[in-house]
Amino acid sequence: MTETPIDLDKHRGMAAQKATDIRRVLADVEANAKQLREAQSLVEIQLLAVPATSWPEAVAKARYVLNLYSASLAPTDTHHRDLVAAVLADLTRLSGES
Repeated sequence: MTETPIDLDKHRGMAAQKATDIRRVLADVEANAKQLREAQSLVEIQLLAVPATSWPEAVAKARYVLNLYSASLAPTDTHHRDLVAAVLADLTRLSGES
């Protein structure tokens, strides 16, 4: 037995190496997506549990919900996308943000 690990990728064909690389990338993406869903869940629990104490906090909550809604819209649903964009612009303008 040797002390140096054997790089098995060198013994595979190019197609097998590419397939392995794709599986590794997909596994990383899935792990990151799971972490993102968990973080999003924690944020949403906090948004539900703690009432807004100021208009800026209420605006932040409204933005979050509108962005969630917008993300679920079909790309062809331009009417609702425009409506969400207009409301977000109103919130920005009325909150004094640039």
